[in-house]
Amino acid sequence: MKRYSMGIFGASMATLIAVAALGSGAAQAQTAQPTGADKTVTLSANLTELNGSGASGTATAVVRNQKIKHIEVQASGLTPDAPHAQHIHYGEQALNECPTPALDSNSDGRLNTVEGIPAYGPVVVSLNTTGDTTPTSFLDITRFPVSEGGSYSYSRDDIHIAKVEGTGTAKEIADAIRAGEGVVVIHGIDYNGNGTYDFSAGASELNPNLPAEATDPAACGLLH
Repeated sequence: MKRYSMGIFGASMATLIAVAALGSGAAQAQTAQPTGADKTVTLSANLTELNGSGASGTATAVVRNQKIKHIEVQASGLTPDAPHAQHIHYGEQALNECPTPALDSNSDGRLNTVEGIPAYGPVVVSLNTTGDTTPTSFLDITRFPVSEGGSYSYSRDDIHIAKVEGTGTAKEIADAIRAGEGVVVIHGIDYNGNGTYDFSAGASELNPNLPAEATDPAACGLLH
């Protein structure tokens, strides 16, 4: 299998309640539960195929404040024994949903990553296996999961959500994900079924040195 690599693309608060102790003249203080607990949500997504890939799966994420405490992705029906870039997308101006074939603006019969941005927005978190998880790593293919026989199970803890220029602050992005506006997208489709990513579908619109097969979206689901 040929590999492709590219190195681009409120704090909790305790509220003190003073309670008068009748009859003794003494005062007691009671501390409420940290409001940070209210900033913790568990989200899930059903991933369905894009571009006729046959891929499907599920994703579950626990998000607290500006951190993804834990995330899991279970996917199948993917290109076997190939790396698959995966991300959380969000955009203030996007629909924050999975795209439809109607967004195939050049009518070439496939939906590329850029054509899907009006629906799912830009990358805000790279769901890779090691290292940096910001959008800077969104195409570092060697650090994304490889499907064994077309499937993989991915999990990672303590992913810090970072500011994304032109999209929002870390808090704004985290709030949007918690509100159900984050979209998980898995990329990589072997269109011609020859067992490797090649240029049969042309070059990627993200980088002409990469094949479109390595970057086209294969599955998508909304975290809510």
